Amino acid sequence: MYQALKASRSTFVPIRHLSYHVRQWGEPVPGQAPLVLVHGWMDVSASWQFMVDALKADRWIIAPDWRGFGLTRSGDPSPDSYWFPDYLTDLDALLDHFAGEQPVDLVGHSMGGNVVMMYGGVRPLRIRRLVNLEGFGLPATRPAQAPERYAKWMDEIKALHRGEMDLKGYDSADGVARRLMKTNPRLPQAKADWLAQHWAAPDAQGRWQILGDVAHKVVSAHLYQVEEALAIYRRISAPVLSVTASDDSLGQWWKGQFTLAQYLERLRAVPNLQSAVVQDAAHMLHHDQPEELARLIENFLI
Repeated sequence: MYQALKASRSTFVPIRHLSYHVRQWGEPVPGQAPLVLVHGWMDVSASWQFMVDALKADRWIIAPDWRGFGLTRSGDPSPDSYWFPDYLTDLDALLDHFAGEQPVDLVGHSMGGNVVMMYGGVRPLRIRRLVNLEGFGLPATRPAQAPERYAKWMDEIKALHRGEMDLKGYDSADGVARRLMKTNPRLPQAKADWLAQHWAAPDAQGRWQILGDVAHKVVSAHLYQVEEALAIYRRISAPVLSVTASDDSLGQWWKGQFTLAQYLERLRAVPNLQSAVVQDAAHMLHHDQPEELARLIENFLI
C-alpha cells in the first residue's frame, strides 16, 4: 500500500450546524498564505495526499470534506438534495475560521474547481492565487428546460425517499480499490488500496460503503446559467491558473453537448488567466500526475 510522506491531521470545525471535517498538513507560517484544497463530487480530502507529498515547499494546507462527503456528515435530519450555493457559504465560513482576513491560495478540482471559480468572483479580496483543475461548469441551458428540470428534481426526491436510489456497497476494501482502478485505469494498485481506506468505510454488517450521501445524486432543481457564471468570472481579481488533462473529459461525458473549446471560450472572461495541460492524465489528474501538477501549482503560487 502507498505510504504517505507527509502526515495529515484531522480537525472537526462547527460550520453552519455541521461538524465539518478538515484535513491539515503542516503548520501556519507567518506571512505565508494558507493553501486551501477543495475536492470534487464523490471525492474526499484525502484524495489530495499524492499531490501534497509531491510539493517541495513546506506549506500549511487545509482541505475540507464537503458537506455529505468523507467524514463531514450531512446533518440530522439528512437533506434529500444539495444546493451548490451551500458550498460557497461553507467555504466562506471555513476561511473565516482558519484564515480570518488573510487572503488564501485556493485550489479546486472538478466540482471544487467550479466552487473556487464562483467564490473567487463573489469574494475576490479573499483570494491571493486561484487554481482550477478541470472545474468546467455545465452545458448551457435554456429557460424552456425549467419545467422538466423541476419535475425531474421532484421525481428523484420521491425515488430517494422510496429507497430507489443508492450507492453501491462492496464486500471489502479491495473491492473499493478495484472500483477506483476501473474508473481510472492509470491509478496503480498501491494508491488505489490507500485511497479505498479513505473513500469508503465498513458499515455495521462489514460492507464497505462509499463516504458520500446518496442525496448528492439528486439532480439540481436549478438550470446552469452560463451568463451568470461569466459575470462572476469577470469579477475574479486574483491570478487564475486553469489546468486541464490531456484526456478530453468533456468529450467523453457530454458527447458534443459541451466541448473543451466551449469551456476555454468561457475562460476568456477571467481577467488574469494562465492555462496549462497535464500530459498522460485524465480527469483525476492529481492522482495520475501528482508530481507534474505539484510543480505547476508551486511555480504559479510563487
